[in-house]
Amino acid sequence: MKRIWIFLLLPFTVLAQQYPNVMIGSSHLMHRGICEPSISINKANPANVVAGAILDRVFYSNDSGKTWTGDTLKSTYGVWGDPVVISDYKGNQYFFHLSDPTGKNWQSEEILDRIVCQKSVDGGMTWNNGSYMGLDHPKDQDKQWVAVDPNTNTLYCTWTQFDKYGSKNVSDESNILFSKSTDFGESWSEAMVISQFAGNCLDGDSTTEGAVPTVGPNGEVYVAWSFDEKIYFDIITEDGKHLAEDIIVAEQPGGWDIDVPGLMRANGMPITVCDISNGPHRGTIYVNWVDDRNGHYDVWIAKSMDEGKTWSKPKRVNDDKKKRDQFFTWLACDPITGYLYAVFYDRRNYKDNRTDVYLATSTDGGETWKNERINETTFQPNPLVFFGDYNHIDAYNGMVRPIWTQMDSEGGMSIWTAIINL
Repeated sequence: MKRIWIFLLLPFTVLAQQYPNVMIGSSHLMHRGICEPSISINKANPANVVAGAILDRVFYSNDSGKTWTGDTLKSTYGVWGDPVVISDYKGNQYFFHLSDPTGKNWQSEEILDRIVCQKSVDGGMTWNNGSYMGLDHPKDQDKQWVAVDPNTNTLYCTWTQFDKYGSKNVSDESNILFSKSTDFGESWSEAMVISQFAGNCLDGDSTTEGAVPTVGPNGEVYVAWSFDEKIYFDIITEDGKHLAEDIIVAEQPGGWDIDVPGLMRANGMPITVCDISNGPHRGTIYVNWVDDRNGHYDVWIAKSMDEGKTWSKPKRVNDDKKKRDQFFTWLACDPITGYLYAVFYDRRNYKDNRTDVYLATSTDGGETWKNERINETTFQPNPLVFFGDYNHIDAYNGMVRPIWTQMDSEGGMSIWTAIINL
């Protein structure tokens, strides 16, 4: 019998450009699995990429993120979460984290007594014991982030200091602190308070949190944070002098401490970046955050073209037409091209808590955004499992590496990147 084969070309819908997904690391299901990932493209050797995750996981890749080698970070100051990895322009990689010098965690009064900086000169294969800043026991140091000056390689760190973390005493305050290193992370300046308004210590909307610094074209330091349903912004010179104090970027309806269904906790803290490229938007400062001004959580951005003195009205980054939640945003500005990339969790395709990862790209200074799904596998968080407080993204000369946490179908947690080269 002669067989006749008929091929039918059927229409189909492509949800997204299919960027290869790479799992960097994983953990078994537990109260605190692998999460809060941070990623860094080496500015001197972009084939080298380093990633970190809580509590003490560190990974490196020498093939632009296609394959990874993992290890456990160690320091006599302790390694206790809030990982921040960043490269300077000489090729050094840095891993910033919280402290636990006794190794007894919350059973010790010394936990969170400083912010620790560890350095790798070999692309993340080995790390020094580290330096530190902000030691002021019994006060607690938490939620740091870091920026590097591309011209001098000066490191700038901002974070929240609690008089006593979790205290209900109205006399206990939270403030935003600032320190810098001019010797490649070997030593740090005395920490100084840069927030004009102090918050409480309850780790909520009335606490000053989410300070993320960035460096402008002339070496000025810009930083924004959330407090009391507003986003505040400061300008600091290289020598630590204030050029402006607590400018309001935007209202943040609902505050930074947000309630996303299916998550143990979540936040909409702001991310600050500045365009230092030689493109048409050089010097523009951008602040990116999440709030619920529309009755659900959306991703927003505001920009300043006059060094932070005035700010545009907030513009929505996610382009869906549905009243679904977007959350855990992070923003990168490519220092070579000036293009903007925002990564965030997105539930636009579902009516339940199933979650995707989206990348939004702007090539026109944040005026318009192209949204695309970048995860290969949809997942659903477990509200009984801590899912972290942030994701991250880095970009350099068209090489874009987002990093995010997924809950696996088998019940474990894992961190992922996507291989995006534009």
